[in-house]
Amino acid sequence: MTRAHLDKQPQDVAAMFDDVAAKYDRTNDVLSLGQARLWRRAVADAVGAVAGQRILDLGAGTGTSSLPFLEAGADVVPCDFSIGMLTEGKNRHPELPLTAGDATRLPFADESFDAVTISFALRNVQEHEAAMREMLRVTKPGGKLVICEFSTPTWTPLRTVYTEYLMRALPPVATRVSSNPEAYVYLAESIREWPDQPELAAELQRAGWTKVAWRNLTGGIVALHRGFKAP
Repeated sequence: MTRAHLDKQPQDVAAMFDDVAAKYDRTNDVLSLGQARLWRRAVADAVGAVAGQRILDLGAGTGTSSLPFLEAGADVVPCDFSIGMLTEGKNRHPELPLTAGDATRLPFADESFDAVTISFALRNVQEHEAAMREMLRVTKPGGKLVICEFSTPTWTPLRTVYTEYLMRALPPVATRVSSNPEAYVYLAESIREWPDQPELAAELQRAGWTKVAWRNLTGGIVALHRGFKAP
């Protein structure tokens, strides 16, 4: 089985997600104690897609995160660089136009989308600031970016408990429910090393996004970051 490391070599990350594709969604539901579905709904609400809009869902994996946009009547393009994830997604959701693509070199024209969203995937991109600039490039003027990513709990006792869960409880649980438990060791490490809410907001601003803000979910275990492309 493949596992990625914190240098996030693209081929290793892609191979790791290929390994876990079949059980990925179910494993996430178990490891998040059911919170993953609530987080997906919060993303859909934050994007606020309406009929006629074109939405890019980056790091879409099997396409589960894209379904709310499709149900809203939007033209959604799920994009991921794991062929294993896309193949699994195509089997489950043949109605979705799943597309292979690298977040740092997106295969789309300038100003193609009304909104771009990425959930629990930016952390796995080796050059995530380059990805932020690419997302800006493909967004229409006035368009929106919504990032959903693991972050830093704001309440110290929760932060302590959460860190203990990540490093001690998550790997054994993953061993029972995942096809590649080593992938979830990487998951825990990458969450611990990820920038906190203000740091990520500052990176978004450096990449050119305006009106940057964030909202904490589940006490800051997850944060929704938002930005807009200047009109």
